[in-house]
Amino acid sequence: MRKTTLFGMMATVVITMSSCGGSGNQQAQAAAETDSTEIQIPHDQTLYGICGNGTAMNTLQLLRDNGDTLNLSITRALEAGQVFGGLQVGDRMAVMANDDKTEALIVINQNSLLGDWVMPNPIDGSSEVGIRIKEGGIAESIDQSSIIYKTWKIYNGKLEILSQRDGGGDEEELNLYEIVKLGADSLVYKTVNKPREEMETFEYSRWKEPEQMDLHGLQLENAEDEFRL
Repeated sequence: MRKTTLFGMMATVVITMSSCGGSGNQQAQAAAETDSTEIQIPHDQTLYGICGNGTAMNTLQLLRDNGDTLNLSITRALEAGQVFGGLQVGDRMAVMANDDKTEALIVINQNSLLGDWVMPNPIDGSSEVGIRIKEGGIAESIDQSSIIYKTWKIYNGKLEILSQRDGGGDEEELNLYEIVKLGADSLVYKTVNKPREEMETFEYSRWKEPEQMDLHGLQLENAEDEFRL
């Protein structure tokens, strides 16, 4: 649909240029520039790389994917609560920085994002549902058929998730979420690209293997031990 519209506009521009001379040329150029601005997709300004050995309490050494090494102050990000997932040498990081790339404004540990995240089923609370965030940008649903998660990535400091709802045909939803909290056992994010009345906050806990219990209700020191009376 968009390609057809652009072609029609181009044809109109050509006709206008032919019939209106220099003034028409200027008007056509202005219209073309306006349309180009409307369809422009914002550039992802996130810096990606590995947390380096030079990382300290208030400094992140980022070994970027392009080969550069940056030493970024994280003082302001820490004060604003914008360091998510902690700093661990060797972990993959996503960073939003200032213009001269000396200071980190948002720091996200992508390794900390990976895993199975669950919450009580919002319908009845009788079970747990959630999202599985995997390496390579793969996302999957956990014990829910109403929504199918497909992919994820960090985009301009936000968590972007592509999903498809059951019964919605082939239509896919691309949503942006602001990360509110990311720790060893908790993940909280909220919608940012929907009307206020449709905004949601998702509060997850990291899924853990159920602890095996013996017949007396006591936890076994070794899950492979046999039950004892």
